[in-house]
Amino acid sequence: MNLGGQADRRSGGQEQETEATSNDPSARPPVRPSDCPPILVLVNPQDIVNIASSVRIAKNFGIERMRLVKPEVFDPYRIEGIAHNTADFVAKIEILDTLEEAIADCMFTAVLTARERAAKRRVLRPREAAAAMLQEGAAGPVAVVAGREDKGLTNAELDLCSALVTIPTDPGHRSLNLAQAVAIMAYETWNARGGESAPIKPPRNQAEPATSAQLEELFTDWTGALWAVDFFKTRRPESVMRSFREIVFRAGLDGRESSLLRAMGIEVIRYLDRNPRGES
Repeated sequence: MNLGGQADRRSGGQEQETEATSNDPSARPPVRPSDCPPILVLVNPQDIVNIASSVRIAKNFGIERMRLVKPEVFDPYRIEGIAHNTADFVAKIEILDTLEEAIADCMFTAVLTARERAAKRRVLRPREAAAAMLQEGAAGPVAVVAGREDKGLTNAELDLCSALVTIPTDPGHRSLNLAQAVAIMAYETWNARGGESAPIKPPRNQAEPATSAQLEELFTDWTGALWAVDFFKTRRPESVMRSFREIVFRAGLDGRESSLLRAMGIEVIRYLDRNPRGES
């Protein structure tokens, strides 16, 4: 499988957490798909950054086991330095000599490849493959297999796998980085196993929807503010405020938002009172 060049080294593989709570397990939705996740098998990976990126992806999408077939380099310390907070996962990585050994106990194997083959083979898109693995996984282990960064898997290695998986890309530039391809497949397997049902974390400060009385106060104060800045000098107040009402109604403000927007209108009038026009 030609998955393209190696991972960009300009960043040194270092990652920054995007949210302060991303490392806090209690802040994450308590969702774990009940079905057994696939095993991630990388054949002869050449770049430790790609291994580390795949480790991080596995942790992101609930993959619990990884097998490496003759990796050119394997350094747990460096992997953990790139993929932070993955020591537990890295400690369980299995190193094997052949793909045949790596998938010997698997009931179904989906291999990522961009190569078009003349031989008739079962070829699936990632979402279809994820659904197939979910079904086949009821009988035993299943695996996602990805090959070398530079030239992918040999035909003999592809023949060992149950189905080929191709990720649709621009025909003029088919090649994907190894970790990118793994991420797409891992995401689809996570969703197939129920991960997509994870609730989105609600806002920290929630408020009840704005009441009719609150909205009327908002409209009254903004009417006064627009008069104060001569907005109605060349416009019909009734038409303007009718449109303004529709905008606010569509926005579905809660009580806190309504109070904030009302305060803006009030402050316009107060500012003009403090700074009459014509004064510097």
